[in-house]
Amino acid sequence: MIPVQGFEGAKVAVLGLGRSGLSAARALRAGGAQVLAWDDNPAAQEAAHEEGFEIKELFREGAFDDVASLIVSPGIPHLYPSPNKVVAAALRAGVPVDNDIGLFFRSLSGSNWASYDQPPKVIAVTGSNGKSTTSALIHHVLEEVGRDVQLAGNIGRGVLDIDPPGDGGVVVLELSSYQTELARALTPDIAVFTNLTPDHLDRHAGLGGYFAAKRRLFAEGGPDRAVIGVDEDEGLFLAGQLAEGRGDDRVIRVSAKGKLSGPGWMVFARKGFLSEYRKGKQAGSIDLREIKGLPGVHNHQNACAAYAACRTLGLAPKVIERAFHSFAGLPHRSQRIGEANGVAFVNDSKATNVDSALKALLAFDNIRWICGGLEKDGGLDGLASGLGNVVKAYVIGREAAQFSLGLEGVEAEVCTTMEAAVARAAQEAEPGDTVLLAPAAASFDQYDSFEKRGEDFIAQVKRHIGG
Repeated sequence: MIPVQGFEGAKVAVLGLGRSGLSAARALRAGGAQVLAWDDNPAAQEAAHEEGFEIKELFREGAFDDVASLIVSPGIPHLYPSPNKVVAAALRAGVPVDNDIGLFFRSLSGSNWASYDQPPKVIAVTGSNGKSTTSALIHHVLEEVGRDVQLAGNIGRGVLDIDPPGDGGVVVLELSSYQTELARALTPDIAVFTNLTPDHLDRHAGLGGYFAAKRRLFAEGGPDRAVIGVDEDEGLFLAGQLAEGRGDDRVIRVSAKGKLSGPGWMVFARKGFLSEYRKGKQAGSIDLREIKGLPGVHNHQNACAAYAACRTLGLAPKVIERAFHSFAGLPHRSQRIGEANGVAFVNDSKATNVDSALKALLAFDNIRWICGGLEKDGGLDGLASGLGNVVKAYVIGREAAQFSLGLEGVEAEVCTTMEAAVARAAQEAEPGDTVLLAPAAASFDQYDSFEKRGEDFIAQVKRHIGG
């Protein structure tokens, strides 16, 4: 645990008592604060009460009269589409509002750091897509080379639940826009921006607000190094704002769309090859095509970002390459389950929308595609450019017949259940085919979550290939 500094003897309110809220409450108490906790959910209140926290109705008149700060969980709106009533009450009372990420950065350093040969470093990763894989890949590479490394934030453990990092330790954080938007302290040593696509627009009042929330990670604390994906206009703009000139190697530009040029530091992927250039000369390269845990252009972008972050820590290109080869991928994200008789089985249950499913379709050839579920607004037209890779679709979900009608030009079989879909795909697959679960739909018509859907796929595949 990272005990929170700066609130000893003070009253601090915590709104939202899920994973991050309870973690913050515990860390505040460990640092000597008196915690006042609230959640609209009675079960969450009871859980906090059983841990000894005082439950207080923070929306009541005068609730913030003697409170030093309000700590808000990520899912609770503080501005758009409208402020939560407790947040509004705190702001009216002039009480600072923060979150667990802000508490983490203000509390990470310890008095023993002065005796360390190498002070610990924090690598923070944000962006719309790929931040989980990028964070996990950085963590994996550092583990493989024997570094003291911890993974936290949106992935791994809560940021305040980790152990205080030791001499030369590294903390890798995956941060969402909800987290970067509100944190009062954001001071990573290395900050990574993967890309930007429209998401959470209601929460941020549009794409500009969403980008502004991400940009805070780079603007508030000024990281020593910034790794910026420049395949969208926002990334280009951010890199331009951070760099003092064309040759400023504090900014590492990353692309998966083609070669980058210039005197600066850049890492890009083209035709399956990662290249690193610095001061106009090639400094490293990796053939990504043979790395099974990183299939497709979208994962090549993740690889470039992770490679760049690891290079800032002094790791050699060949060392990073070896670690890439042992990366198995994240569960439910282009996760290779196994292979039998020349047929590969891949679980991308996290592909819950058309954009993410398209990336999966473009990553493989000769696809036996398991798709379907609770269809989202906008239809399936956005999949068109990837359908040429599909040999046949096996459609699941309660509305499988209706879903299959949107797959124009693709042979589709209505299977309804995962069991039937995997059985048919495995039966019909030929050597060189990939049986791919990439639903392009939410899971809630049949499963509690995309994770449960992916676990069912894995279980059915193992029935057919063993393991």
